[in-house]
Amino acid sequence: MLKKWLIVIVLLVSTSGCSDKQPAIKALSDNAVVLAFGDSLTAGTGVNKENSYPSVLARMIDRMVINAGVPGEVSREGFRRLPGLLDKYQPELVIISHGGNDLIRKLDAEKLVQNISAMIRAARNRGISVILLGIPRPGIFLSSVEFYNKLALDYNIPIENEILADILSDSSLKSDAIHPNIEGYRLMADSIFLLMKQTGAIE
Repeated sequence: MLKKWLIVIVLLVSTSGCSDKQPAIKALSDNAVVLAFGDSLTAGTGVNKENSYPSVLARMIDRMVINAGVPGEVSREGFRRLPGLLDKYQPELVIISHGGNDLIRKLDAEKLVQNISAMIRAARNRGISVILLGIPRPGIFLSSVEFYNKLALDYNIPIENEILADILSDSSLKSDAIHPNIEGYRLMADSIFLLMKQTGAIE
């Protein structure tokens, strides 16, 4: 329980008074669609759909958030799937959280970076804002993967690259070895909500 509160405190401290550390993005319109794109961590594996982070986030921002998570998907499949979803839903913002299955299967890291780059470009070329949600490297001691930070820097987009490592390091926040539980997904939504406020996407 103490660790849960420490995570919340870290979220609040890291997002208060530091708007210069994250690039600003265009404010969402009242009827904006947000596309949450990723794998099982986006789909909400381990909980009911209404407790997935996209569903929780939708209630927090009072806008439609499309859950476009596909469990087991690797990045080469994801970058091919994304353009059709962008054209179908025409979101104002896409939250990209991908690469976990590549890391678990130890697929080529350079290809993973290229695939996520392709996802970012697909959105940016359509005038869609992007938030990147980093995936931690699997192992006994979970740690953030630095190339997510580099991608965010290269494309000048906001990133949350700590929350999943924090959640998945705490057994009380997990439904299994690699997925959050209800409380864990709520903390994911909280972190993205705070980042959206910090970057100007929402008031």
